[in-house]
Amino acid sequence: MSDESFQTEIFPHPPSPFFKEYKKMIIYDGTPDKEPYKNVFGRVMEAIAKEDADVIYLDADLMNSIGTHKFWKNNRAQAINCGIAEADMVGIAAGLSAAGRKPYIHTFGPFASRRCFDQLFLSVGYAGNSVRVFGSDAGVTAAFNGGTHMPFEDMALLRAVPHSTVIEISDGAMLESLMKQLKDRPGLSYVRLTRKAYDKVYSADHEFSIGKGEILRDGADLTIIACGLMVGEAMKAAAELERSGMKTRVVDMFTVKPLDAALVQKCAKETGAILTAENHNVIGGLGDAVGAAVLESGIPCKFHKHGVHDEFGSVGPQDYLQSHYRLTAAALVEEARRLLHFPA
Repeated sequence: MSDESFQTEIFPHPPSPFFKEYKKMIIYDGTPDKEPYKNVFGRVMEAIAKEDADVIYLDADLMNSIGTHKFWKNNRAQAINCGIAEADMVGIAAGLSAAGRKPYIHTFGPFASRRCFDQLFLSVGYAGNSVRVFGSDAGVTAAFNGGTHMPFEDMALLRAVPHSTVIEISDGAMLESLMKQLKDRPGLSYVRLTRKAYDKVYSADHEFSIGKGEILRDGADLTIIACGLMVGEAMKAAAELERSGMKTRVVDMFTVKPLDAALVQKCAKETGAILTAENHNVIGGLGDAVGAAVLESGIPCKFHKHGVHDEFGSVGPQDYLQSHYRLTAAALVEEARRLLHFPA
């Protein structure tokens, strides 16, 4: 089956008792979210600030790009444009936290991570401050912004900061919920997202717990553990694999740190094979976190991590880039069959 047909087919949940308690919350059918996540971000950021006067939003001159320009124009007391000075922005946010405020900051992913990493590590992490960092245009979703703006290493960097929280958003309902939850979470939190939209996965009333993965689909032969963009691709791949007799579980591991190691070990024990999928370098991201959890458990399990294999970013339409880096359902099907020595 071609990548194109994966994009156009709709894959409903298989009828199974497993889904009875989830059917209200897990609503994946292969269609994209209707609201771009930049609009969700702008709407929710304004609502959080209205609710809590201690919330301060800071941006590095990208408010038009993330839906917060109107909020900034109307509320200069709680929204600050720091200009293209990301390290300064992090320092200001750290100072605000030390003074009792609750700062949220945003810029594109590479500038929210590698450009200001020393300030994140020292002024936020080491100093014990609490800052919520949102890095947009994750991986190939940077598209025409090109390789300089395409972060394949941001989760690896932020995972290495002691006591940090690292999250990758997989749909709009999740973004709204976690933005609200992070308001009172201590420490450094890094959230990776797209400004566009992924496939719709959850209902608006779904309840998320930071540090807990979500089982989206059950299966006994293989588990695909995915995050962000690759959640939708994993669901498409699982449906195709089932057609050929491979029953595949799909887990949305949206919290990469702290990882839900208990769920990883449960999947290793029950399915005996795990394939991870991420729009990120396979070095230092979701795959390494899951692989370590499997190895440390001592549970016998076939394992393969799928993502960007030690490459820099590039430029082009997102669908082209997904094909180039093999971040597609078709590639996951191929890797799953190879992992289990399953005929095509």
